[in-house]
This record gives sequence, structure tokens and C-alpha cells, in this order.
Amino acid sequence: MIGVHPSTVSRALDPAKRHLVAAEVAERIRQTADELGYRPNPVAASLRTQRSALVGVLVPDIANPVFSPIISGISEVVRGAGYSTIVADTGSESDAGLRLIDELIARRVDGLVLASVSRSDAVLDHCLAEGVKVVLVNRADDSGRAPSVVSDDIAGMKVAVEHLHGLGHRIIGHVGGPEHLSTGHLRRLGYEQAMAGLGLDVETRLIAAARAYDRTEGARATGLLLDRNPDMTAIAAANDLLALGAYEAIRARGLACPADIAVVGHNDMPLVDLVEPPLTTIRIGPREMGCDAARILLGLMSGEEPAEPHHVLVPTLVIRSSTGPARPRRPAAS
Repeated sequence: MIGVHPSTVSRALDPAKRHLVAAEVAERIRQTADELGYRPNPVAASLRTQRSALVGVLVPDIANPVFSPIISGISEVVRGAGYSTIVADTGSESDAGLRLIDELIARRVDGLVLASVSRSDAVLDHCLAEGVKVVLVNRADDSGRAPSVVSDDIAGMKVAVEHLHGLGHRIIGHVGGPEHLSTGHLRRLGYEQAMAGLGLDVETRLIAAARAYDRTEGARATGLLLDRNPDMTAIAAANDLLALGAYEAIRARGLACPADIAVVGHNDMPLVDLVEPPLTTIRIGPREMGCDAARILLGLMSGEEPAEPHHVLVPTLVIRSSTGPARPRRPAAS
């Protein structure tokens, strides 16, 4: 009908190989395919090529807004190479993550991006044992066995503490993340290093670790800090959801942010500029993380080893209205 070899048609209809066909010919083939109602059969193609053109993405909490731009960045990059994404929410249970990995392997995914790993992670162990191409994003394990794209969590927390110190705060609490996650562990280290470097007290009473990255845990941990430190004037939180929980605990004590307690978050997740007060936070670049992780994975799936297997992004401070000059604490409402 259009006078070209079947292999040319195949390349023209494959996004990953379309560049091998002259643009005019590829467009003519596409138009003819549309007229005939042709739709590629991915199941048949995967049986023939032993590839599915699918990339799996595992996140620990799909309701957490920080993961949306990560997923978006991954999808944009792999789509340009002819892949589709399957996104799965693992929750906090490693058994659930293992089941999901097995289901994705059964569907012949060509690679995985994991945003869900802990510092010692059974899911990652399983992926590597099965020979699956995998890249970690936002969180990393302690072994460094898989390529990763993360923010410099230590540096980010140092920037947060230094910002508060520059405003005159000296008694700065830390609402930490879960210690079994790289983000929680490294951001606590960053807090401790920053406080020590500024000559400030680094005491256990100034640190309260959350058991999960959510507002409820942020409020609970902040309540502990307020009980232990009635003279505390600032909080550096390990993520934005914890910071929003801190807002709730501060209001519950009849205090105000930032007049009584200044708060810095971490991540700059979507919409934190719309809360009251708009949240000062550390921007980690989640969309860039997703894009970079996807590019590394595409290289791995093509047999290329990454030139930079552990890519660390530089975080930046975004100043909004939740931080201000330190003032003497007024008594909490009784």
C-alpha cells in the first residue's frame, strides 16, 4: 500500500527506532496505520523481543506529594524512549514490596526505579538477585550496590540550620525522619553537624524522631520537643509533611509560627507555598531526580554503565513566611 519494507514499517511505528526512518516516510506510515485502525500489540511484541517496553516505579506512599514530580520526571524521559511506566505503592511493609516486585518481573518489566528503599533493603536484594536493572531515587541504601539519584541530605539540613541561626535562633529543635531511611539518617547527621559547627548545643532533648513521614508523626514529635524545651524558638524538620505536623502542634499549644516558633521543612513538595504561613523549606529538585534516574535506567537497559552511578543533587533554600527573627518566647496558653 505504501511501498516500503515491513521492517521499515516496524521501525516507524516504534518510538525508540523512529529516528532511523526518514521523517516523511515515518509520517506516511503513521497516517496509513491510523486510517487502517492499527494498534500495536504489546503482548505479542514482548513475546517476540523478550522486552515489555515497561518500566516499574515503586513509591512508599503515593499520597505523599513529593513523589508526584519524581514520577512525572521518570515518565517523561522513558516515554521519549518508547517505554511506559507502571507505578506501584509499596506502603511501609517490605513483604508488600517483594510481592509487587515479583508481579512486575512476571510482567517482564525492563527495569525498575525504586523510591522506596530503606538503608538495608530486602526489596533491593531481591531485585539484584533476579538480575533486574534498577536505579534508586530520593532514598538510597547503605551498600551503594545500585545506581542512585538523591539530594545532598546532609548539606540540605545544614542550610536549614544555618538559615535559622542567621535569624538569631540558638535553641533549634529537629523533627527527624525515620532512622532506617537514608533521608532520616542523613538529615539528622546534617542537623548535628550544623549545630556543632555553629557552636550550639547538640543534645538528645532537641531531637525527636518521627516513625513515619506524615503530619501525625510531625505533630507528635513536635509535642515532645515543646515539652522538653520550653525555650526552643525554631524547628528544622526532616520533611515538609513533618513540618506541617509541627504547625498543628504549635497551634495546639496556643503558639504561633513564626512569632514563637520558626519552622523549616525539607523537600519543597507541591503546595507548601499555599499553606499558612507559607513554608520555608529546602528544595531538593524531585522532578530533576526523576529525570536523571530515568536516564541512568535507560542506559543500563541498553547495556551502558553510568559514568556517575551515584548522582547527588545540590539542595537550595526557599525562604517563605514560616521563618523570622528569634524573639523571646511568650508563655503558652494554659
